[in-house]
Amino acid sequence: MSNMPAIAAGGFKAMLNLEGFVARSRVPAATLELVRIRVSQINGCGFCVDMHARDAKKAGETDERLWSVAAWREAPYFTDEERAALALAEAATRIADNPAGVPDDVWDDAADAFDEESLAALLFAIAAINAWNRLNVTTRQVAGTPIG
Repeated sequence: MSNMPAIAAGGFKAMLNLEGFVARSRVPAATLELVRIRVSQINGCGFCVDMHARDAKKAGETDERLWSVAAWREAPYFTDEERAALALAEAATRIADNPAGVPDDVWDDAADAFDEESLAALLFAIAAINAWNRLNVTTRQVAGTPIG
């Protein structure tokens, strides 16, 4: 597909509007980038891993945290809120792996870490990055290149 934003402008615009909603939420930008990176790692989307790691780095994220996202459970660099968001992101991304959906303890930790409005925005962020990953992996977007 030569230029997804031009070919499907309405869909692309809708996705960008969703990203705008997430960006205006009270979920910390650093948490959103960590979630985007982790979900993209799970989904094998090199394009999004590259883009969001670069965005996070430009926003001041440390190398240690970026290197450790895939092993966040064992790394000492993440807050309790970030851990709750990463656990929720993993569970929601791998929802087919658990017949009951997102485990109660994962949901409860996220609900304790975020108010309902922020939790809803976090869920939209997780859904959005999963959608972006599917679009980019399917159309074989190459890391470091512009879409289109």
